[in-house]
Amino acid sequence: MAAALLALVGGLTGCGASPSPTTAQLQIVTTTTVFADLVREVGGERVSVRSLVPAGGEVHTFDPRPSDVTAFASADLVVLNGLGLDDWVIDLVAQAGTDAPLLRLAEALPGVTYITAGAVPNPHLWMDAAYATLYVQRITTELARLDPAGSDQYRARGAAYATRLGQLDASIRTSFAALPSQDRKIVSMHDAFPYFARAYGLSVVGSVLQAPGQDPSAGQIADLIKAIRVSGVRVIISEAQLPATLVERIAEETGAQVVSDLYTDSVGPAPYASYEAMLRWDADRVIAALGR
Repeated sequence: MAAALLALVGGLTGCGASPSPTTAQLQIVTTTTVFADLVREVGGERVSVRSLVPAGGEVHTFDPRPSDVTAFASADLVVLNGLGLDDWVIDLVAQAGTDAPLLRLAEALPGVTYITAGAVPNPHLWMDAAYATLYVQRITTELARLDPAGSDQYRARGAAYATRLGQLDASIRTSFAALPSQDRKIVSMHDAFPYFARAYGLSVVGSVLQAPGQDPSAGQIADLIKAIRVSGVRVIISEAQLPATLVERIAEETGAQVVSDLYTDSVGPAPYASYEAMLRWDADRVIAALGR
């Protein structure tokens, strides 16, 4: 698929621009709107950021268009999560002929205890605000390397943003701590919440989907319904970009409540169009449901 797209745009791609003190803005391409927001917060006016997956899109199953490939023509940096979440971008970058470096935010990240199911760690680290702060530190270091003239600004903005994220993290922890421990059980639509759950004291009893685009078997659904009944789960959570039909059917069988307007791989519409607002919204919606 990537090769066909590149054939359509042939001469439009080229080597990444070499950033210098006279460059008006660094041209940054990210895979998702979440990472785009993190980069903008650190880079400010010194960066121009484009997310390949639009707000509300699904990063796991994203199918790039010819216009997406042209984004690499002048890119100074490509930002992705890694750990299998958005590795589709690696082939596009290689075939586009750009020399823009790849910044893998989640891979070999110091200070992280990875949650692993099988051979590959779960990639959704940013759902723990403390880990998102580590992403910000990695972004700050890379922007300062690419644009030394702006290094002081990047470090100041990165430090201020990290402080805000620390305050957000503490606030969410306090909010969840007010819930009785026996009420903090959830089922998720797909496996996007393990770091969120570990950070904020939740127990994920199970997930409906092993991965977006992979429908569960009748047996898997039956097992999950049994687990919900046995454990006393009262809330099933899902993301706004995923169809809610299946979780609603499971809720009818179990009496659980569905919260289907959360955001993980994408920021939401205004006023939830930033990482901070997105995570606060998710926490508030889950807390309200668990507290009923």
